Amino acid sequence: MASTLSTQVIPVLLVDDHPVIVEGIKSMLRPETDLQVVIQAHSGTEALRLLASHPEVKVAVLDLNMPEMSGVELARAIRTTWPSVRVLILSMFHDHATVAEVLEAGGSGYVLKTASRAELSEAIRQVAAGQNYFSQDVAHTLLQNLQIPASLQAGKAVELTGREQEILRLIAREFSNQAIAETLFISERTVETHRRNLFTKTNSKSVVGLIQYAMRNKLID
Repeated sequence: MASTLSTQVIPVLLVDDHPVIVEGIKSMLRPETDLQVVIQAHSGTEALRLLASHPEVKVAVLDLNMPEMSGVELARAIRTTWPSVRVLILSMFHDHATVAEVLEAGGSGYVLKTASRAELSEAIRQVAAGQNYFSQDVAHTLLQNLQIPASLQAGKAVELTGREQEILRLIAREFSNQAIAETLFISERTVETHRRNLFTKTNSKSVVGLIQYAMRNKLID
């Protein structure tokens, strides 16, 4: 699957407690010339130690279930210490509680280990570009469990500009920044600015959280 994103090389960190899986993923990604695995680790503590000397890493691909430090705990540590590093979780499981925990920890994407090379490669590119990526089954799980707690239903919604409302609706339809820019005849940089403003105004940490806020306050159908 060809990507429409930048062809600039994306430095990647791979973390899995099974060396054979790390080698398998490295081998799978090798034909993707814009993705480069610069470091690999077999535990959370090793990953954190290596990250300290590799500031070029843009995306960390983490196994979810690891001894000593789980993928969620590692994601939280990475987002705290290296906020510029985007986290992509790779797992066999996609129950709602687990996916929600990953999002709460600051994860930017969630891909199943059954993913093809094309899907995993595109997920890394999307996450590196500042977007979120979820495998189809994971996205379905999130939508099926999109429930709004009663405790969050009170309060007045923030006021959005007309342009912000347009962009919010397109984000909810899973448009990329580039697609939004083309649809609204504005620059991608302008889209990114409005997107940041939406997250700030709604105090959302993920696209799912933003959509939850919008649905809760009837900003989108």
